[in-house]
Amino acid sequence: MPPTGFEARAEQRATIQRMAHEARVDPALGELLEELQEVEQQHDRESFEASLIRVARRDYEKAVRVPPRLQGELTRAASLGYAAWLQAREQKDYGVMLPHLERNLALRREYVACFEPEGDPYDVVLDDYEPGMKTHEVEPVFQLLKERLVPMIRAVAESEPVDDSCLHGRLPRDAQRRVAMTILERWGFDRLSWALDDTVHPFMSSMSPADIRLTTRFDDDNIHGILSCLHEFGHGLYERQLDPRYTRTPLADGVSAAFHESQSRGWENLVGRRLSTWKFFYPVLQEALPGFADVPLETFHRALNKVQPTYRRVDSDEVTYGLHIILRFELERELLSGALDLRDLPEAFDAKMRDYLGLQPPDIVTGVLQDVHWSDMTFGYFPTYQLGNIISVQIWQRAEAELGDFDEQFERGEFAPLAEWLREHVHRHGRAFEPKDLLQRVTGAGVDAAPYLGYLERKLEELFGAAVA
Repeated sequence: MPPTGFEARAEQRATIQRMAHEARVDPALGELLEELQEVEQQHDRESFEASLIRVARRDYEKAVRVPPRLQGELTRAASLGYAAWLQAREQKDYGVMLPHLERNLALRREYVACFEPEGDPYDVVLDDYEPGMKTHEVEPVFQLLKERLVPMIRAVAESEPVDDSCLHGRLPRDAQRRVAMTILERWGFDRLSWALDDTVHPFMSSMSPADIRLTTRFDDDNIHGILSCLHEFGHGLYERQLDPRYTRTPLADGVSAAFHESQSRGWENLVGRRLSTWKFFYPVLQEALPGFADVPLETFHRALNKVQPTYRRVDSDEVTYGLHIILRFELERELLSGALDLRDLPEAFDAKMRDYLGLQPPDIVTGVLQDVHWSDMTFGYFPTYQLGNIISVQIWQRAEAELGDFDEQFERGEFAPLAEWLREHVHRHGRAFEPKDLLQRVTGAGVDAAPYLGYLERKLEELFGAAVA
């Protein structure tokens, strides 16, 4: 779309969203859901029928609080904000973005007011992505992470430097694609139900459980494109393994953003950065990219897991990533409550980057304008990234306890047992359970950062000899 098309596209999207929302809040739908209460009570709570009615009612009761006019305005302002974000980045001028941020923040506060929150107003936006979770539940988890992650980063900095030069250089894109496809197909990607295409910013889109579309961006000077394929595969596998009965119903989706992220981060990090995984796939990489022919597997593996603070969230490693998320969570809460003025956001962002990661962004693009998420003041989504990291390790530990040593399986190229276990225990349920209920069913616990922190500490000591006190 040419740049001048943004305004008309914003109007089109706003109109469609308003009309769709009018259908969502039609009183006739509410009446039908009331009539179905008896049917719901006649079925077991975990049945398809009861789950469908229960989830549809929750969606309806939430939607009716928001006027269709406001839903349309949110969509219009989001589209215009995205266009302004692109322009602000190009011109390196926060002032271009400011009036759009102010409009979007005002609309976001109006949206929050529709729910008349008794507690933290951030609870409303968090619930959009993590149903049932409260801000006061996230705070202590993130506080613990701050206390533990900063010493980890310091310990790694004091250890022997990791040479990751092997991951950069002339790395033809077509060769990277062949490597990625070999891994994905071994993991469960099949060309009848999946597709992989190119884009600027990687994402996964599911048209149905039988139509899973992954996108990535291969650059010829690094292998981030391969890793993004592994990440998006986790999202895609979740959608692919939903119960087919749920297709075209409100149940046909991941239970929450954090659970979805637990799958993508799990396949990217817990599987994709694992030495046993690359013991099987490294010969494929070496054949496709001859530059790795003389690089020992252990050197490649250390480089793949290098820990070093970076300016950009999307380029960060497993340890520093959480701090990128936490600082955004804290800033979102301050903006929504009014404790932080939008005019002061760039300085506040840079200050937290210095405090948590020891980095001073060199410009506004590397700083506060690096993420698209705030172009429309989409609040509540960022914390689910890190919650997903935590949940991924909790799920992993339970799966390994039941299936046995994954390293032995991965070295033999056996990844299907893990995928099938995830289908049975997580994926197939879709939205039939609340996120907290599903996590309790799978792991026997609520959100617990201890397994995640233990995993990181063991990994740092094994790879870099970095003992964290």
